[in-house]
Amino acid sequence: MKRILTVLLLISGTGAARAVPVVPNFTQGSMTSHTETTSTVTETINSMDYNTGWQYVVTGTNVESDGNLTPTGAGSINATQVSLDGVTSTWNGLNLTDRPDFSIVTPGAAFQFTESYQGPGLSNHTVIQRTTTINSVTDTTSTFTQ
Repeated sequence: MKRILTVLLLISGTGAARAVPVVPNFTQGSMTSHTETTSTVTETINSMDYNTGWQYVVTGTNVESDGNLTPTGAGSINATQVSLDGVTSTWNGLNLTDRPDFSIVTPGAAFQFTESYQGPGLSNHTVIQRTTTINSVTDTTSTFTQ
């Protein structure tokens, strides 16, 4: 008989579970949060400037040249090669043995003479290394009531 009663109880559903409402036991409250973050960034900036040609400048007073002021012979002399990231670049400079000769027009008089040459290749290399530290502080407050 006991077995029949257990079977009847299971079939009839008298042993079913029931939900009970959940009621919070507080009326108000708050929560605070404090977060601090520190980040450090280290960078290296490497900048290279190249001249891909040449520049020849002559200025003066009371001087004269024995030939053409535009130098000839630009070509294979003073070749510059640079390899960067698998690319090789070659620049040819001025053949300075073919430049004109200069002399004073009136000996004993005042004169001024300037001759400059800037050839191809690396003209400026700048390396900047810097470290930046970033501090971040976040304070959060949450308030809640029922």
